[in-house]
Amino acid sequence: MIESLLVANRGEIARRVIRTAKRLGIRAIAVYSEADADLPFVTEADEAVLIGPPNPAQSYRNVEAILAAAKSTGAQAIHPGYGFLSENAEFARTVEASGLVWVGPGADAISAMGDKINARNLMAAAGVPVAPGTTDPAADLDAAVTAAAEIGYPVMVKAAAGGGGMGMGVAVDEAALRTEYDKVRAFAERMFGDGSVLIERYFPRVRHVEVQILGLADGRVVALGERECSVQRRNQKLVEESPSPAVSPELRARLLAAAVRAGEAVGYRNAGTVECLLDPTSGDFFFLEMNTRLQVEHPVTEYVYGIDLVEEQLRVASGLAPTFDPDALAPSGHAIEMRINAEDPKRFLPGPGVIRTWVEPTGEGVRVDSGYTGGNTVTPFYDSLLAKLIVTGATRDEVLERAQEAVAAFQIEGPKNNVPFFAELLGNEEFRSGAYDTGIVPRMR
Repeated sequence: MIESLLVANRGEIARRVIRTAKRLGIRAIAVYSEADADLPFVTEADEAVLIGPPNPAQSYRNVEAILAAAKSTGAQAIHPGYGFLSENAEFARTVEASGLVWVGPGADAISAMGDKINARNLMAAAGVPVAPGTTDPAADLDAAVTAAAEIGYPVMVKAAAGGGGMGMGVAVDEAALRTEYDKVRAFAERMFGDGSVLIERYFPRVRHVEVQILGLADGRVVALGERECSVQRRNQKLVEESPSPAVSPELRARLLAAAVRAGEAVGYRNAGTVECLLDPTSGDFFFLEMNTRLQVEHPVTEYVYGIDLVEEQLRVASGLAPTFDPDALAPSGHAIEMRINAEDPKRFLPGPGVIRTWVEPTGEGVRVDSGYTGGNTVTPFYDSLLAKLIVTGATRDEVLERAQEAVAAFQIEGPKNNVPFFAELLGNEEFRSGAYDTGIVPRMR
């Protein structure tokens, strides 16, 4: 097993990885920016290194500073968490070229899945269902208009190099397409350094369902069930649950088999997620993208399958067998995760500030993965995620009742936060029925 691990991230995910590392007797090393010096993950690590000012480009995306920290502390491996450099193939290559262990999929798999068009084509060749769309970038506006006419409106205009719900727009007709194409292309060039755009069929009433995969050290790829991720704002997730209330045993078998094929097609190792769009009426699903990293919502899978995904990541990276029997995977119970963000609960606009009060809920079936505590300052430099409230139980109904109690007990004063939104959601009949889709949040507003 790896003996020392540098976590190239911050906040709740750094704290989460550090917790498992220390449980396994692995020396945990944190890196932090000047803005994060007082956060819990810094003090909980066995060692912490300041790597730069608040600007992520000068700290958490600063490859040279991170590698220098690894060298000065004698780190053996690097875990990238999610976001920042986690899906940067060149960073993965550089880490391994430096003689360090990369706790994640290989750089070639990251590259193959990082380009949405290339990923679509690879998945189609592997027999994974893909939505109608372009097989090459729409080189210009005329090409986009032609493609959209062939696919049929409405269409999704998507940055080929995008991710995390960023760089997407919906066009219901040619006039809207002309506006969205220019907007998405400009955004993609600015944010990702790649203005390539693809056009896909857009499904107005659809569910977002994903499958957790794990590429084992022996070369096998296994699927650890599905997660429902349809509660979203601005194409970004707010709530995830497992198992999905929309997935029957027959559909689950097809989803998991397709996800395994997706992983096998790129020789996948370590943790990853195959994201799909599901038509709840027909039961058809389509490949959306593969996230080549640990997901924010991994805790719901951990509960349902009774494993620690970070430990499994470390075992794969160490060349060790998993803690579970790959031939006897069986889910049990239900879990829901709510992303507690520093944003107002109506318009979801960021609201940083000093945390005056921070009281986490406790009790049976309640887990909080937090990045902050009372007295910390939520700055505007990073993602607004404060904590993840995970509630578990034997059935979905039991989890919903526990979740209402946990949300009512979560006290945060200081920065704006979306806890009141979750109280509203948990009382919403559409959500409680399980028959919701990605339009549920706009309908609530």
